[in-house]
Amino acid sequence: MKLSSKARYAVMAMVDIAHYGEAGPVPLSAISLRQGLPLAYLEQLFNRLKKENLVISCRGSNGGYSLSRPRQELRVYDVIAAVDTPLKATRCSTQEAMGCQGTSSKCMTHDLWGELSAVVEGFLQHVTLDDICSRRIHGLSESLFAPREKVA
Repeated sequence: MKLSSKARYAVMAMVDIAHYGEAGPVPLSAISLRQGLPLAYLEQLFNRLKKENLVISCRGSNGGYSLSRPRQELRVYDVIAAVDTPLKATRCSTQEAMGCQGTSSKCMTHDLWGELSAVVEGFLQHVTLDDICSRRIHGLSESLFAPREKVA
């Protein structure tokens, strides 16, 4: 399972705004320099982020982008979903009538990959931009996904 460049760049840029945007709108050129991301690519991403109401654009000499809501309310999953298709670990769609095998049955590992996708999605829905800016990510998965008791 691999996160696309679109998704990674969008999260990096949104975290940049969450971190540096308290003084006002952040120009894409500043994000591009700080994060080492192509400006033209950021422009495309921010068109999508604006369309999904995750950022607000401001024109003028002090223009740029601001978060549409407090960083505590913006989840990483929403940023990724705004610019890319959801992460998927299975090769088949749940809507396919023929299933993974083309015979209306699922492959033996289908549920494993489906559960992995659900765990990743749940984690990304839990993490906010504030969590990243406040450096509360390390060890977060341990508290979210505590090991289950062994069944005898």
